[in-house]
Amino acid sequence: MRAIVAAEPGGVESLALQDLPVPEPAPGQAVVQLDASGVNFIDVYFRKGLYPAPERPMPLGMEGAGTVTAVAPDVTTCKVGDRVAYCMERGSYAEFAAVMAWKLLPLPDEVKTKDAAALVLQGLTAHYLTRSTYSLHAGETCLVHAAAGGTGSLIVQMAKIAGARVIGTVSTAKKASQAEAAGCDHVINYKREDFAVEAKRLTDGRGVDVVYDGVGKATFEGSLNSLRPRGMLALFGQASGAVPKFDAQVLNQKGSLFLTRPSLGHYASGREELISRSNDIFEWRRRGELQVLASQEYALEDSAKAHQDLEKRRSVGKLILAIR
Repeated sequence: MRAIVAAEPGGVESLALQDLPVPEPAPGQAVVQLDASGVNFIDVYFRKGLYPAPERPMPLGMEGAGTVTAVAPDVTTCKVGDRVAYCMERGSYAEFAAVMAWKLLPLPDEVKTKDAAALVLQGLTAHYLTRSTYSLHAGETCLVHAAAGGTGSLIVQMAKIAGARVIGTVSTAKKASQAEAAGCDHVINYKREDFAVEAKRLTDGRGVDVVYDGVGKATFEGSLNSLRPRGMLALFGQASGAVPKFDAQVLNQKGSLFLTRPSLGHYASGREELISRSNDIFEWRRRGELQVLASQEYALEDSAKAHQDLEKRRSVGKLILAIR
């Protein structure tokens, strides 16, 4: 099978297309023939070595969708021929992947596999952020960074489903239009305006209830300055780099703020929770309440280009590798 791997941690030049054996299912696993793989910042973090991985060459890709072709004898949650999607296991930049069967999500007939590959990881992330980390309610206001991006646009839509008011940040006029299409009530171009000042102005000086921040270093201080007293900063990524060390007393000085650094693995740690979240996502998708904005497709061998576009923020919406 064809697969993209990284010989060593590093730049996009470390990515290589290799011919590898089709995997066999180990106990508890199923093998999935992949139609598409999602491209996410976590793949960049692994490629660069920001998240360590022991394998050499290093498999990449944390999200995929396709059809089950083999199952281990002890697997009861899926069968050969099932259409499924999954995330949180590396190796989806390939034609086949062996995956722990409890992580495989059955796809409704209405959801295409390519749509699922664009939706599952970021959809589950948006779900836990807006329904668990800080559970949004009608009348509350949230600030969403990178509101035109894959995760950001889903956070915006799920916040609107909850009845919240949404302020989004973007870097270009084109992305502003995309953020508005996702449902933002207000969009701030942070290249032209101080988003923290604007967030306070738009809330009559009070500040927002929660900031969903996947950008990290470049937005961290401004995110804290955007919050109301006792508001929460949900820092779920570091697209611009890791946040520097800081004095926790700052949280007191800025209004007894809450700061959390959540991870999907801790909010979907078992099949019951995983299925519960995915059921919401697929139902919203079925009802037309949740859209995947402007998915951009790349061939498997063009994964380096996909990484470059993601890192340089040239993309709008979700990036996927179309495998077959």
